[in-house]
Amino acid sequence: MSNNMQTMAISNPRTGLGDFDLPLYTLQHVADEAKRLKLHQSQWWNMGLGERIAVMQNLANSMAEYKAHLVAALINDTGRASESELEVDVTINAIHRWCKQVPALLAKGEPWSAEIPFIELQQDYLPYPLVGVISPWNFPLLLSLVDAIPALLAGSAVLIKPSEVTSRFVAPFNEVLKRIPMLNNVLTLVTGAGETGQAVINAVDSLCFTGSVATGRHVGQLCAQRFIPAFLELGGKDPAIVCKDADPELAAKALCWGSMVNAGQSCMSLERVYVHKDIAPIFLAKLVANVRALKHNYPDIQQGQIGPIISAKQVKIVEAQLQDAKDKGATILCGGEVLNLGGGRYCLPTVLTDVNPQMSVVSQETFAAVLPVTIIDSDEQGVVLANDSEFGLSAAVFSQNVDYAKQIARQLEAGAVSINDASLTALIHEAEKQSFKYSGLGGSRMGAESIRRFMRKKAYIRNTGVPSPWWF
Repeated sequence: MSNNMQTMAISNPRTGLGDFDLPLYTLQHVADEAKRLKLHQSQWWNMGLGERIAVMQNLANSMAEYKAHLVAALINDTGRASESELEVDVTINAIHRWCKQVPALLAKGEPWSAEIPFIELQQDYLPYPLVGVISPWNFPLLLSLVDAIPALLAGSAVLIKPSEVTSRFVAPFNEVLKRIPMLNNVLTLVTGAGETGQAVINAVDSLCFTGSVATGRHVGQLCAQRFIPAFLELGGKDPAIVCKDADPELAAKALCWGSMVNAGQSCMSLERVYVHKDIAPIFLAKLVANVRALKHNYPDIQQGQIGPIISAKQVKIVEAQLQDAKDKGATILCGGEVLNLGGGRYCLPTVLTDVNPQMSVVSQETFAAVLPVTIIDSDEQGVVLANDSEFGLSAAVFSQNVDYAKQIARQLEAGAVSINDASLTALIHEAEKQSFKYSGLGGSRMGAESIRRFMRKKAYIRNTGVPSPWWF
């Protein structure tokens, strides 16, 4: 990093005060880093999968040794403690998981015969030389590496631009990279705002983006202009249907967790509930009791479950959505306000009823501890309302009849559906899923497809002995 690089002030979500100077990588800085990474990528690829696995396992072990420093930076980035520790652990576990799974996923098959008997075929995979990753602010470390890990194992070099809101973790992560020179040659993080992100798009051969639909559209257009693949993981407004025969206590506990974890700041949070009228009273009573029991992690960050709203820009969005719901007749069963605690902005854990699709809190993504609940006359009505959205990331269905739950799930326009639980797709990565509607574009981030996104398929076609041109 250049000593004369410009910086921008970044605020601490717990205090609201600017306490960090973020280096701003320019177009030239990014281009220079991309050139360096591409220079070393062929060596990284040619060293073979076994050696790449060893290097990545070294990364996981080094991160474990440096865990306290990473967690401390993430706490300053996000204003939360237990989630930050979990984020580091999940990232380390993801590296180990990929190292274990990748040999089978990238195994080269033996040649085989085509329908024409004297034609032999063989499939090969070649990595994109440089993969770009542009990641969001809600899980800074994890979402910076969730695509980078399989891309590196596939043989690509990776250039990451984390969110400017939460880039404090970059410094301790770079200290980890310095301990692994081979990896440091093919993995770099550059910091900055939108201009830096655009510079990354201009420099890479394939791009993974996680963020809003609005920014994702722009990213997709830029990638299309360059004819490079774009894998877009965008917003969600995930619905849950609590059927007539659901266990209300189980559903209430699961949806409290699925909507409030990380203070609701996850694209896979459950953000809309449709509950059958026959069990609505008991379900709502149990849900509100669970949500009311949640506490802010202020003033002691080690206590409570609900951290601050991480992004200052998001505060105004949440306040506007809550006010819009109140103005249009929503009933606040608990919460309903954003508090200023020590300079940080904390959303009171909120449950709303008497809501409708005209309210932005029902139709638009809400990155906060807010859950609107609609009482429905039938499970079929719940399906219609759940699908009445521009989003289709994931969903949930609750029913004590598993076959019936799956029947409802099949009708939902979403890439993954949790049955009798919430947000399982955030925890379980073996099954492939794709985003529906405006929630994303491209191959699955999960399952076998996740690593194959970074490989270009190449075919070898051999004539085993018949003179050519044989058709004359």
